Amino acid sequence: MKIAEKARDHIRELCLKDNNIFGMNAYDHHFVSVVYYAKLLAKKYGADEEIMETAAWLHDVGSILGDYKNHHVSGADYAGKFLKELKYPENKIKQVQGAILAHRGSVKVPKKTNEQKCLADADAMSHFNELGGLFYLALVARKLDTDKAIDFVKEKLERSYKKLSPRGKGIIKPKYKAAMLMLLPRKTI
Repeated sequence: MKIAEKARDHIRELCLKDNNIFGMNAYDHHFVSVVYYAKLLAKKYGADEEIMETAAWLHDVGSILGDYKNHHVSGADYAGKFLKELKYPENKIKQVQGAILAHRGSVKVPKKTNEQKCLADADAMSHFNELGGLFYLALVARKLDTDKAIDFVKEKLERSYKKLSPRGKGIIKPKYKAAMLMLLPRKTI
């Protein structure tokens, strides 16, 4: 079994646990989409495909384990231990960890490698495929009312779009425009 498949299976197991507030929603409506874009971007921009797929499966493990605020740090640490147990090469572990550390748009970590740039873009791009997942996060995990959930989703998409590289924006722009159109303020009656 490939290393990325082992990472996928491990994340799926963690998402199935009762103590994970995101449930399988995180797996089905975020991780899968991040992996899709990570693989697409790796091919387009010369990133290592194995590193990209593995990092994409593990990028939000810190959140799944309950550390949303610093999930990039706790996730990179967890990924390193997990991959070391699987006897994954140390140099590849460092690349996976580097991509996970740099994937967040809200934390200013320089993105130096193609893998770091691609994972950050893949993470942001996934939000435009998974509006339902964002509404789940707002309504169920964060327990927001409908109006606040709409605002949350719109702001999340705006932040995600701003953090994209020019090449990521070029790919996702039609979905960004469509989402913003759908989230226009409701007219008062």
